[in-house]
Amino acid sequence: MKWNEVKVATASEAVEAVANILMEQGASGVAIEDVLDIENFKSDAYGEVLDKETYTTLDEGAQVTAYFPETIFLPEILPFIEAAIARLPEYGLAIGKNEITSSEVVEEEWATAWKKYYHPVRITRYLTIVPSWEQYETTDPAEKIITLDPGMAFGTGTHPTTRLTLQALEMYLRGEETVLDVGTGSGVLSIASRHLGANQVYAYDLDEVAVRAAKENMALNPVAEAVNVAANDLLTGIEIEADIIVANILADIILLMIPDAWRVLKPTGTLIVSGIIEAKKQLVIDAMTEQGFVVDQILNQKDWYAIALKKPE
Repeated sequence: MKWNEVKVATASEAVEAVANILMEQGASGVAIEDVLDIENFKSDAYGEVLDKETYTTLDEGAQVTAYFPETIFLPEILPFIEAAIARLPEYGLAIGKNEITSSEVVEEEWATAWKKYYHPVRITRYLTIVPSWEQYETTDPAEKIITLDPGMAFGTGTHPTTRLTLQALEMYLRGEETVLDVGTGSGVLSIASRHLGANQVYAYDLDEVAVRAAKENMALNPVAEAVNVAANDLLTGIEIEADIIVANILADIILLMIPDAWRVLKPTGTLIVSGIIEAKKQLVIDAMTEQGFVVDQILNQKDWYAIALKKPE
């Protein structure tokens, strides 16, 4: 069987949004190559020291590579992909070069091409993300392993927004909480929540591709087998009272969920939001405080921010 490979040269801040667009158009897998990831790992106390030349051929920015089966007629969907990516600046995301190229690959190449980009990485003090095909043994009894198949969806833990959110969860989870994971993507935040002691975790995503990917990733992690994964538009119609709500999505989408987050979050509960760039940070904070939330902590890495907010009694 033959596959079509589509490569999108973009900016680091747009990689997960671009991956989402490609998956929505029928990609069977995506790989993200990001110069910023290598720079982050080099300075991260929990990550291994990486040789940039070994892990990326890029000099700057990022590249998202997607693989489409030959049954999908590429000339028909490429205009939709191009148009969707071109609209990302409307959401405050730079798209860099925005160069799109395509080529044919045979199945053997597709099956292994994207695996070279993913290796076990310790993200926080307790959490390490391991690709499903890698053998990894921990010698630290406190280390929690999250097994993921990064080819399924987006949110592999390597992007700064995901890393910041995982760090925030580690700060606020104490055990026995009910967690709502909004825009779950690969399900990495839900799996981490269970590792960190959450009692009940509900994962939602509007995209059916993400819902399927999240369910498959839950199955790779026995600790997460009880996570409830479902398709839903943010928190619309959700009546579950939560101790913690976590959402690693675009700032403009975060603004839409504020009233529902206030409605379902318990008094003294915590709302953790990420996926926020510098230009949108104050906009989010202003909207949150107008609703009644109180900023508890702001975390940042490079140009990305995560904000933890409390709902007062």
